Amino acid sequence: MSTRIVVVGGGTAGARLAQRLPVTLLGEEPHAPYNRVLLADVLAGRYAPEVIALPETREPVRLGVRAVRIDRAARTVECADGSLVGYDRLVLATGSNPVLPPLRGLRGAELPEGVHAFRTLDDCLALRDRVRPGVRAVVIGGGLLGVSAARALAALGAEVVLTQQGERLMERQLDTYASALLREHMEALGVEVHTECRVSGLRQRDGEVTAVELADGFVLDAQVVVLACGVRPRVALAREAGLDVGTGIVVDDELRTSDPYIHAIGDCAEHQGRVYGLAGPALEQADVLAEVLVRDVPAAESSRYSGTRALTRLTLGGAQPLDLASFGEATPQPGDDVVQLTDATRSAYRKVVVRGDRLVGGVLLGDLAAVGTLARAWEGDEALPEAPLLHLLTHDGGS
Repeated sequence: MSTRIVVVGGGTAGARLAQRLPVTLLGEEPHAPYNRVLLADVLAGRYAPEVIALPETREPVRLGVRAVRIDRAARTVECADGSLVGYDRLVLATGSNPVLPPLRGLRGAELPEGVHAFRTLDDCLALRDRVRPGVRAVVIGGGLLGVSAARALAALGAEVVLTQQGERLMERQLDTYASALLREHMEALGVEVHTECRVSGLRQRDGEVTAVELADGFVLDAQVVVLACGVRPRVALAREAGLDVGTGIVVDDELRTSDPYIHAIGDCAEHQGRVYGLAGPALEQADVLAEVLVRDVPAAESSRYSGTRALTRLTLGGAQPLDLASFGEATPQPGDDVVQLTDATRSAYRKVVVRGDRLVGGVLLGDLAAVGTLARAWEGDEALPEAPLLHLLTHDGGS
């Protein structure tokens, strides 16, 4: 008899596993699995929702099914509709939830009219229905998600204000210079950018948002507010089942949880103390787990997950497109070698950090011609050739 594999979650990781193996996939959203990275393009109107659909899975996905409880003794998953799904192996790919900041006027997960998270296709479609040219929109959060949302809203003709509590935009991915270039790019699109700016509350009238209050007392009028304050691994199902949970669901090199019959992959999984929250690691984890699940013996070394070293690349499309990529440690330590190339006329910037004979980090913005070479050097973690460091940034290794 074949092994019954049940996957909870139809995001990037769960869908990838379902493309590799015949599984029962429980997807909470009513939509077929889609590429979350492209949501900003749907919001901006560049893509129709069906365009971002992921490749079909081996078996049909059960859509609109929310798992509410795991019975580890009986090896069943209870769903919100009362149905029970039995498993021999269970895979949790529950993803992450948007972080809702502690603001006055924001209570629990019930958002006032006009206030939106930006995590799902439904979030995206609801925003698109509400935004019209001239609408005043405030985006809270200047990370990758907030920058993408602000650009998309500007493309729809909204008057956009982007607020960031930190010192600069996308401070997790970009260094000071690249972040300054990004800010110039956003302002050229008509986005008003405020950094070192803490939002303290929301004003409402008749249950509808009217303004955003800043900690310094300044008030921003708003008809639309987008919460882009990061994400948090979705672990409630695992925690209630008694599985080991840190920041995410703790897994070993076979992506196995503290229950030998349950695995976790993607944004919800914590491996060696790290939660990635990126598409690249989610896909790699799903591929490794596919190999693990087809074996009845302990996984070979090649089928173990040892972590992901992946360059993060993003293309911000539209009338004024912008490519950026980052990896590793973009801020050098004493003794590191740094090479930077800047072309102000093209708003292009390249930087790599080398420690000894290893590439340890870098940032590229506007010109990604060298990204192929850098990605191979970074992901392989091999000694660099004894060529001038400038060669790393000027050689077109294919993008």
